[in-house]
Amino acid sequence: MNNEILAIIQARSSSRRLPGKVFLDLAGRTVLERVIERVGQAKKISKVIVATSDKQADDRLAELCKQAGADCFRGSEDDVLDRYYRAARHFGFSNIVRITGDCPVIDPEVIDQVVALYQSENLDYASNVIPPTWPDGLDTEIFSLNALEKAWREARINSAREHVTVYMWQNPALFKQKHLLNPINLSNRRWVLDNPEDYELIKEIYGQLYPSQPNFRLKDLLEFFSAHPELEKVNQNIKRNEGLAKSLQEDVLKN
Repeated sequence: MNNEILAIIQARSSSRRLPGKVFLDLAGRTVLERVIERVGQAKKISKVIVATSDKQADDRLAELCKQAGADCFRGSEDDVLDRYYRAARHFGFSNIVRITGDCPVIDPEVIDQVVALYQSENLDYASNVIPPTWPDGLDTEIFSLNALEKAWREARINSAREHVTVYMWQNPALFKQKHLLNPINLSNRRWVLDNPEDYELIKEIYGQLYPSQPNFRLKDLLEFFSAHPELEKVNQNIKRNEGLAKSLQEDVLKN
């Protein structure tokens, strides 16, 4: 088993709030290609793959990965935990970074910081999302294959199967974990792509910032929005992690 780090970007073609969002254009390339490109810039990542569903609807996505030169693993549409576990086993890596395909401004330096925390503390699981102190859209999680397998074997509720790491962060006694906090709480900033309003904002980032700073980072985005504060108003009323909150609430109602 390879002890280096595999980044798995989960993505699929269907999206209730913004259908086909991974195919939308950002400065001449698709959203998914931008995510692959930026994750690949992280120094601590050895390989980047995309994990999508085995449904016919995602054939186009798999073809896009091929064109982008990224390996694509296909598995369960709804049991994303199973998809991750089988992808990690297939590629033979012991450490897995989880990124979602709706984060086209993901910061490679932030990814490296989360990985560094995980490595230095010899953790089972690390993230920068518990509690959220970073902008939405920079979410990064890393876990060991052993932790992933334990979650895969033991998690039963739907939210834990759909959202991969729920079983880990809900069971701190079972998984040695720490979480990277930002010195300044920036969790009110929304740079993720889930709604048409989000796309309006991210198009502005790529239209105005990307041409002069194609490898823009968090500090560049903060400077950009300091100069253009009106741009962030377009999506400021959308709640963070609506999909996860909905899944957790549904599990409560079922039980």
